[in-house]
Amino acid sequence: MLKVGLTGGIGAGKSEVSRLLVEYGAVLIDADRIAREVVAPGTPGLAAVVEAFGPDVLTADGTLDRPRLGSIVFADPAKLAVLNSIVHPLVGTRSRELESAVGENAVVVHDVPLLAENALAPLYDLVVVVDTDPATQLDRLIRLRGMTEADARARMAAQATREQRLKIADIVIDNDVPLEQLRTRVRDVWDELERRARPTTPGAPVQGP
Repeated sequence: MLKVGLTGGIGAGKSEVSRLLVEYGAVLIDADRIAREVVAPGTPGLAAVVEAFGPDVLTADGTLDRPRLGSIVFADPAKLAVLNSIVHPLVGTRSRELESAVGENAVVVHDVPLLAENALAPLYDLVVVVDTDPATQLDRLIRLRGMTEADARARMAAQATREQRLKIADIVIDNDVPLEQLRTRVRDVWDELERRARPTTPGAPVQGP
């Protein structure tokens, strides 16, 4: 098994890269999706969030009001740290459960938005960073996600810098390019990941970057 950490700043296009990797054959473990599951109604995770931030972070039907919670935590690093201390251990446990169920020759891609921020690179055989210019990120968040400029900048500022992400990268995928170029680059990366996951000599270790 090859364990790959995939990360990138908000608006970098990481979801498109992970979609392409799955298309080519990767097993995806999506930390964002798991983070939603662990705070679903009736879970201990949601109960802990409500205890920490109050019932106002719930919608009328008892689900987590993500925009409201986001406006609270992304404006206050201390509150963001509290939220992360609740959610991240739950996500880690569930991720390990999913990973244990895949085949020994699989390429398992862990899509982890805050990989750099939480110093998680040592957990993976290699780290792939989806890289874009911060101006591109800002434009995508405003134009495609409907965020205000202030909200978009706050969310970007709450993450690692571009330089911090690139520092931990074993492979960089430039996503300031048209989709067809991105597809070609991801295909090349997939071929490399597949090669690393299947050593030519039985029992031989996977070679490092």
